[in-house]
Amino acid sequence: MITNIVKKSVIFFSLLTAGLWTVAQTKHERYTQKLSGTNLEFSMEAIPGGMFTMGSVKDGRDDEKPAHQVKLDPFWMGTFEVTWDLYEPFVYKDLEATRTLDGAVDPDVDAVTRPTKPYLDMTFGMGKEGHPALAMTHYNAIQFCKWLYVRTGEFYRLPTEAEWEYACRAGSQTAYYFGDDVTKLTEYAWFAANSDAQTSPVGKKKPNAWGLFDMLGNVAEWTYDQYIPDFYQQFADKVAEDPVAIPTTLYPHSVRGGSFESQATDLRSAARGASDPFWKQLDPQIPKSNWWFPEAPFVGLRLVRPVVKPSPQEIMSYYDKAPIKDF
Repeated sequence: MITNIVKKSVIFFSLLTAGLWTVAQTKHERYTQKLSGTNLEFSMEAIPGGMFTMGSVKDGRDDEKPAHQVKLDPFWMGTFEVTWDLYEPFVYKDLEATRTLDGAVDPDVDAVTRPTKPYLDMTFGMGKEGHPALAMTHYNAIQFCKWLYVRTGEFYRLPTEAEWEYACRAGSQTAYYFGDDVTKLTEYAWFAANSDAQTSPVGKKKPNAWGLFDMLGNVAEWTYDQYIPDFYQQFADKVAEDPVAIPTTLYPHSVRGGSFESQATDLRSAARGASDPFWKQLDPQIPKSNWWFPEAPFVGLRLVRPVVKPSPQEIMSYYDKAPIKDF
């Protein structure tokens, strides 16, 4: 009995040292996720479960209607948009090796499929350190989440559209999470009026009530959902519980929050966006890349982790869907 306990302890600490496991977060509270064996880390805010009104009650666009009740389980969401500091070691194995304490990348981590090397500067000259990672495809974003899973043992994924809007609103029901006064938007977001047509380091504007920075502007953020313009209609006069439009086609996927290029109206909490084949128009590859959007230097991602962890089989089913070939 004691021998088995010792063996299990040795296995656990070996995996922990290798960076494959971290000590589980047992309480639903803010925490910092460290990638064992590296100097990489990121913080996650605790988002309480609850009910909210999703969409636009008045005004708004057709795809934001009808406003309807949504009930969500609790989850964690990234304090900031994922930055190049964290994303780039996933893209480049050699760079990841320089971030590990012993200069080696564990075979299980290395087995995760990495993106093809971009043929141009994917920062588009806007800056790297502290700036949001950008121009990755929906598939690329999910594979990054898989890399984190293998690195940490925790299930990180993209938010659903409902989770994103709920977390953005942070209890508000106004046009923006700080109210309806659009003149205050410059205090909270980088957008067309103040961005100088480029991204900014994350966390430089005011956060929302749940401690999330840059939910509006800077870069638009991937959600997991397929973008379906009339998706809300099925929930009229109903309560939707953890709704999600499971993606089945390459275009369009839903993006949220607007970007440094967006006008103020596109930064409203209810505003919806969608990916477009135009984002790869100048891609010279045939078929076009599964990994990058050369014409989308305005889209990035933010992480979510559910409180109730799915089974290993469910987790791998989420990560291991084959990419859909572009045309």
